[in-house]
Amino acid sequence: MSKFYLTTAIAYTNAKPHLGHALEFVFADIIARYYRAKGTDTYFLTGTDEHGSKIYKTAKEAGRDTQEFVDDVVQHFYKLAKDLNLTNDDFVRTSSDLHKRGAQKIWNKLVEADDIYLNSYSGLYCSGCEAFLSEKDLVDGKCTNHMVAPELLTEENYFFRLSKYSDKIKDLIKSGELKVYPDVRKNEMLAFLNEGLQDVSFSRPKNILPWGINVPNDDSQVMYVWCDALTNYLTALGYADGDTKVAKYWPCDLHIIGKDILRFHAGVWIGMLLSAGLPLPKAIGVHGFVTSEGKKMSKSLGNVVDPLDLLATSPVDAVRFYLAREIPTGDDGDFSKERFNIVYSSDLANNFGNLASRVVSMVHKYFNGVVPTITEFKFEPEFADCFKTYCSEIENFDIKKGIESVLHFMTLLNQYVEETKPWALAKEAKTAELALVMGNLVEGVKRVTYLMAPYVPNATLELAKILQIDLGLNFEAGFKSVVAEKTLGEITPLFPRLEI
Repeated sequence: MSKFYLTTAIAYTNAKPHLGHALEFVFADIIARYYRAKGTDTYFLTGTDEHGSKIYKTAKEAGRDTQEFVDDVVQHFYKLAKDLNLTNDDFVRTSSDLHKRGAQKIWNKLVEADDIYLNSYSGLYCSGCEAFLSEKDLVDGKCTNHMVAPELLTEENYFFRLSKYSDKIKDLIKSGELKVYPDVRKNEMLAFLNEGLQDVSFSRPKNILPWGINVPNDDSQVMYVWCDALTNYLTALGYADGDTKVAKYWPCDLHIIGKDILRFHAGVWIGMLLSAGLPLPKAIGVHGFVTSEGKKMSKSLGNVVDPLDLLATSPVDAVRFYLAREIPTGDDGDFSKERFNIVYSSDLANNFGNLASRVVSMVHKYFNGVVPTITEFKFEPEFADCFKTYCSEIENFDIKKGIESVLHFMTLLNQYVEETKPWALAKEAKTAELALVMGNLVEGVKRVTYLMAPYVPNATLELAKILQIDLGLNFEAGFKSVVAEKTLGEITPLFPRLEI
């Protein structure tokens, strides 16, 4: 059986989750569910990044022990994963002993490659990015991500010889051996690589930052947060202890990250793996940011959308579908209450929900709930096109276009209802023609249910029970499963009226 290993970026635990975390979680879960439905052995990892100066400072300002502080914050991410109905196989925490041992093991690999050296360094440090910045990264002297001026730091740190791998990384991305989705992010990374990668600071003095993983053989230094955090994709598989999951699932098939950390993943992380002599990930999928009501989320503007609050007042399927349908997968997108209601009503309640409700109700009304037999599916060519597009788009990291292909097919089925007018056929006693129409419609709804399942798992599970189909089947087996002559269950609205 083929395998697919995908990860999200690990969430930084200096604050509660925001809508961007929910977006990334949903994208990853849809892809994980998709590959499982293809019959692929899939492993889905998410987790939290719990070291770094920003976390240490935030905990100190709150008068809290740092470990206790992150333990509390992590609970919110656990809850978000649960509330979003994620199917992650593991949740890594970088404060765990398993991770610490794995990160130190990789550090020693870099030392063995003669790629770690001690040096004094003076540079501009942005605590928000947990990164040293150059003058060209600033606009009006400020970090473009956090709009604050970085502080000048002079420290003796360990450095990683990233410059040694600059040309190799560029060749990997340019050739497509390491895919970066979408193309605009690939080109952005290549432009950055054209200037050549510089060696990067890989540790901080412990007397300045006591919160982190000790550098092997030097307890006066802790690992720099990115050196620590990036290794989680391997350490969570049990890299420290030679766990069989490493051989089974590594290399990673897809890292899903936000656009602000592309340089670390497509630069530093790849350099580390090259130095350690480890297989490289196959692809990096990069998403954008989520704005609110057309503006960047800000407490002062009062437009911050808390995903946990949103999920407390809205069905999880509605939230998942909005993020997948409305936010361009590789670009920025907006959350608005008005659009949330429109998308829910038009695409879920009217297009999908109403189609399923009409079809099931008419089978009950005209055939006592028993599905008529058909010898072939009228829309086989159209569905084949739909499924081909659906697979291609999801596998090329375009969640939005993947679902649009299914919505287009649903529109075709709804048009078929209006064109054939089953109610008129029943009135005219054209039983054979009516049976053919209803058999085709049930078959269409069945197949749509399988394709919608990664996006709206709760509603499709409910519909599957009504149709008496098994969503545990892979796509191929599911499409071939027979609904003819089965007695359908009674249906209630899959997507009741909603006002956020």
